[in-house]
Amino acid sequence: MARISVLMPTYDQEAFIARALDSLLAQTFTDWELILIDDGSPGDVTYAIRRFSGDPRIRYRRLDANGGVGLALNTALDASTGEFIAYLPSDDVYHAAHLGSLVEVLDANPDAVLAFSGVRYRYNKTALGQIEGNPLQPVQVLHRRMADRWVERELLVSDDWNALYWDKLAGHGRFAPTGQVTSEWVWHGRQMHRLIREPEGGINAFRSHFQIQHPLRFKSTVGNRIDEVEHYRRFRERSDTPTAPDGLKILLVGELAYNPERVLALEERGHKLYGLWMPEPHWYNTVGPLPFGHVEDIPYANWRETVKAIQPDVIYAQLNWQAVPFAHEVLMANTGIPFVWHFKESPFICMDRGTWGQLIDLYTRSDGQIYISPEMRDWFAGFLPDMAQENVLVMDADLPKREWLTDEQSPRLSEQDGEIHTVVPGRPIGLHSHVVEELAKARIHLHFYGDYTQGQWKEWIDRTLTAAPGYLHLHPHVDQGVWVREFSQYDAGWLHFFESKNGGEIRRADWDDLNYPARLSTLAMAGLPMLQRDNCGHIVATQTLVESVGTGVFFKTIPELGEKLYDSAELDAVRTTTWAARKLFTFDFYAESLACFFRTIVG
Repeated sequence: MARISVLMPTYDQEAFIARALDSLLAQTFTDWELILIDDGSPGDVTYAIRRFSGDPRIRYRRLDANGGVGLALNTALDASTGEFIAYLPSDDVYHAAHLGSLVEVLDANPDAVLAFSGVRYRYNKTALGQIEGNPLQPVQVLHRRMADRWVERELLVSDDWNALYWDKLAGHGRFAPTGQVTSEWVWHGRQMHRLIREPEGGINAFRSHFQIQHPLRFKSTVGNRIDEVEHYRRFRERSDTPTAPDGLKILLVGELAYNPERVLALEERGHKLYGLWMPEPHWYNTVGPLPFGHVEDIPYANWRETVKAIQPDVIYAQLNWQAVPFAHEVLMANTGIPFVWHFKESPFICMDRGTWGQLIDLYTRSDGQIYISPEMRDWFAGFLPDMAQENVLVMDADLPKREWLTDEQSPRLSEQDGEIHTVVPGRPIGLHSHVVEELAKARIHLHFYGDYTQGQWKEWIDRTLTAAPGYLHLHPHVDQGVWVREFSQYDAGWLHFFESKNGGEIRRADWDDLNYPARLSTLAMAGLPMLQRDNCGHIVATQTLVESVGTGVFFKTIPELGEKLYDSAELDAVRTTTWAARKLFTFDFYAESLACFFRTIVG
């Protein structure tokens, strides 16, 4: 029995693993065993470790399918025999004195349960202990064998090792440092924490990388806790809808962004849904396997053959700028299946990112096009003059599902203190510090939701709290299930606050002019009047929409806004209109029209 059991979980790290093993073999402390657990890697790990296979201290086991780092570590623990447990993730490195220095600390400190080294990271940075903003990394740690188990993926996905295991050990004793840098947390593009943390990673990037089939409980060190198990339970646990006599086979291509469960409105009408997803999505690009079910995934590796076998009736490609190259790839494959393109994002970003040509192909070569606003349609029509109107639909994209349309209204804060309370869910675009200061002078509060976004707006927050003390309030992110209850306590909500410069000429319009921001639906669900600068005389999509529905409060100056918000009769009238119009801001309201549009394209 070795004194130290070194646990090495690995997944898709064949290019790193030999370097890690070489650093283990170079240890001055030699009384160790290695338990190497291949967590269902797509490549051949045995080829990468072949030159180490003759060392009897190294034991290898491959799991049949990827189960997550917690399962891999628990499997390794079960197979280990050592008095002490160390960790060598297959992409990390030990320095020669690493294990020996850790053992010395635990031997000299019987009250310590865990010893940790200093660490090198990001190539040339070092920390004598915990890296600022990060928990202790496994490569730094040696601890006494305990009965505690690692938290497995079904319970929690996180890059916070404290939550996954270290907190359990802390209940048994103290953590002691070596004070020596003897390990390296190797920095590379596929590190676990970079797959988990937004904005580089996130739940969608993590799911896509590991092709996880089940809903996740997910908490990164920089984001909010996400519980897909409960959030999507009502959708996932119901039976599939029987195919309708006129039901279509719809292949969703690209990604679904926000409110992805909206597509179930099509499945609920008897259409069969398939999903072909962009690789390497960003954190807000929702891709499959979808946690709410009822969509059959098509693997990217052989998608052409699979699509040919399935023969969908229509391809519904979408949504943001990151999906443009992949949607273009599918379009240019010439599958013979009618192709519909639905674009939510700014076309200007495609110019900036070098995908403008692909975007134009998606509009000119697709069989049908869906524009998020009439203004967006008209902007493209200026230089796509052959656009066939019968193959065009105007429909917003990532609208919420009707199930979130609850009646849980809360008492308004203004009824308690007699002052106006407004809300901005997401980025406070255009609400500069001096504007909030003006709001404060008019006794108008601003409630800013989204703690992740707040981290990006920290300087603005600091300035604004100084400029308008007592009138800026910070709140964490809230999910769709509590939108109505949470946001109905406010008197009104902010759309993007900007001054248009287009003068009524569509060619001069920018993205603010053409866009329907996602918060439109959020505010509408809670029945909130929508606040926007009066851009009369300019082409502004949100102003045209909100005026037509009667859900807006428009103004040119903050004093004018104050007068309107303190006019309770006028504000109540707008609130009543907004509450009655809520269904117009759900995907379900347009699902049948969308299906009819598909049938027109299919012919």
